[in-house]
Amino acid sequence: MTDLTISDGKPALMGRRRFMGGALASGALMLPACQSFGGWSLTDAIRQLLYLSSERAFVRLTAPGGFWDEQVAALGLNGLLGTRGGVVADILTSSLFKSRLEGAFADIAIEGAARAAPVVADAVRVVGIRNAVALVNGGPTAATSFLRDDLGLMLVDAMVPELGDAMRFANEPLVSELLAGLTGIDVGGVARNLAAQVDDAIWREMGAEEAAIRRNPRSTNDPLLIGVFGAGAAL
Repeated sequence: MTDLTISDGKPALMGRRRFMGGALASGALMLPACQSFGGWSLTDAIRQLLYLSSERAFVRLTAPGGFWDEQVAALGLNGLLGTRGGVVADILTSSLFKSRLEGAFADIAIEGAARAAPVVADAVRVVGIRNAVALVNGGPTAATSFLRDDLGLMLVDAMVPELGDAMRFANEPLVSELLAGLTGIDVGGVARNLAAQVDDAIWREMGAEEAAIRRNPRSTNDPLLIGVFGAGAAL
């Protein structure tokens, strides 16, 4: 995935916004199939649905000033730091400090989401879809739920080391001050907690995007998705 090349420990900016756009446009990630839908199968349709849902989800998740700013603020640092919440409360002496600290953690969470993107892309490419018909005719988030079950905790496990390092070596002084105040804190534990929150947000957003595509496949301008998920196309 060249769009998500990691350099100097940071995801490429363009990779955050269109990590699979070129591949989708060229059809390079699609596999040969039967002739039912212009040469593509129902399995291809599910993969295409997942690709587009994940692309849209990651764009939303990593947009500056967008979803993550709201998400991390809503979660609260106490939620991210668990039993150390009391210590955090002592450190957060002003609303301005808290706002800036939440922003710092939002940046780290954005990096985590960007690092998770190629894992999702690779999983979609090789996932073994056992019953494409059931997924086509399933609920609004059937394909996303199937992929999440298939991956298990793979995204969390992939993000934890990088998020831990990001917190330890963050340029943001507020993060350093926070960690210094939490004597004996398990940074790895905090990283896993944050990664779990990122994981939940990724799948929630992917599910929302999948549901939107199913409701209005014509909005994608994708003949395969329109043909499979359009009105009267249920199998």
